[in-house]
Amino acid sequence: MLFATLEHILTHISFSTISIVITIHLITLLVRELGGLRDSSEKGMIATFFCITGFLVSRWASSGHFPLSNLYESLIFLSWALYILHMIPKIQNSKNDLSTITTPSTILTQGFATSGLLTEMHQSTILVPALQSQWLMMHVSMMLLSYATLLCGSLLSAALLIIRFRKNLDFFSKKKKNVLLKTFFFNEIKYFYAKRSALKSTFFPSFPNYYKYQLIERLDSWSYRVISLGFTLLTIGILCGAVWANEAWGSYWNWDPKETWAFITWTIFAIYLHSRTNPNWKGTKSAFVASIGFLIIWICYFGINLLGIGLHSYGSFTLPI
Repeated sequence: MLFATLEHILTHISFSTISIVITIHLITLLVRELGGLRDSSEKGMIATFFCITGFLVSRWASSGHFPLSNLYESLIFLSWALYILHMIPKIQNSKNDLSTITTPSTILTQGFATSGLLTEMHQSTILVPALQSQWLMMHVSMMLLSYATLLCGSLLSAALLIIRFRKNLDFFSKKKKNVLLKTFFFNEIKYFYAKRSALKSTFFPSFPNYYKYQLIERLDSWSYRVISLGFTLLTIGILCGAVWANEAWGSYWNWDPKETWAFITWTIFAIYLHSRTNPNWKGTKSAFVASIGFLIIWICYFGINLLGIGLHSYGSFTLPI
């Protein structure tokens, strides 16, 4: 009872905190003069991280196994993984372009996890015999980390496509309409405002086009780096799952729906990485492939659980009617 109460408190505190964080994030995008609030949003993300971590530790202590046995626990872990991605640029002392993706993604995944749809999964249960293995933590955690990473990389590619094909971009309009652009270049905008007149006198034929080019290049670079990491994690997760499947079911690969869609996901991002070796496919074309991968991941992770079929039906759930 104590652990259940603690988990309930931590979950709702983290959800409330991340809601405040995303509100602050939107305010700072719309009102440049309140840029100091960004420090408050970062502190809120830290508080959220500790709450989610506390929930996972409490769940682990109460159940006796790593909390990855159903969809509810996996969504909470996915939120935790998104925060880890949020912190990577800060560890490297680089611009945190990922915060635009990770902050809303965290609130959406955690909001769904704490909704009434998964109420029956909130209580920890004893693992079924097939899941009572040391491979549970290794396989499932690698898969969820790869999902979080690939989702972020795919969304960065989608943002690249939106900016690439958006017409009549006015990066220096006084109107607050370029929210996406301000999101990725909040700190640089103030610098470029100051240097605008100087740059106009240089060799750049069109400063807005140059600014757009810089933004697209940064998104392309970040999406490639994030997807490369996610693809590596996905490969490790699939290999661990194959070994575990051989121990549990006597076969490394059974082509059930979850395995099939995991293979499709792996193939899509393998195509993306291979296309990057061709200079003609860098940028827009490869970003389109990555954007398709975003939908494939959700089918693999969520869609198969919704159907509740195959050997991986432990995390399935039914929608209340």
